Amino acid sequence: MNPHAPTYWPRACAELAAADPVMAALIARYPDAILADRGDPFQTLARAIVGQQISVKAADSIWTRFAGYVKHVAPGHVAALELDSLAACGLSRRKAEYLRDLATHFVDGRVEPARWKKMDDEAVIAELADVRGIGRWTAEMFLIFSLRRPDVWPIDDIGLQKAVALHYLGNQRPTPKALRQHGERHAPWRTVATWYLWRSLDPVVVQY
Repeated sequence: MNPHAPTYWPRACAELAAADPVMAALIARYPDAILADRGDPFQTLARAIVGQQISVKAADSIWTRFAGYVKHVAPGHVAALELDSLAACGLSRRKAEYLRDLATHFVDGRVEPARWKKMDDEAVIAELADVRGIGRWTAEMFLIFSLRRPDVWPIDDIGLQKAVALHYLGNQRPTPKALRQHGERHAPWRTVATWYLWRSLDPVVVQY
């Protein structure tokens, strides 16, 4: 994992703090926050699928069994595995299907990390969402934690909804439209704003 903050981070913090007193206070409260890079795209997405709708502890246990069985967590290896073998690692049949579908997307080039640098956020989200088991939220988490795009505002994220309600709306949960409109004030650094809003609810840094 890359422990260094993205190059845009200092500028983003300065501009967010200058424009918004809430962001200024949060940025000052968590001076050591770093958006680290999760590394390998396939493993990052595979871990996201494994962890859906289960606890972090359970996800870690299943991932350890899965990685131990596969040996080399790479698209070509996973695509060739039988669903029963994947399910034997503790995966549900559906998640086993999702993992193999993800692997085949990488193998046949429908998902191609090399071209993402030239693609905008929505194009990457569309490419990832074509994989079974990856919805918009998972794709947005990937944009934030793996590609480290600077202006992602995941309106379906419960943590973001709670934090905006807490700091800006008197604890009234925003509608999707209201949350989208609120995010405009943090552009073009909505990823960084999201990061500090998350930290205000849980200072422990989570890496998806």
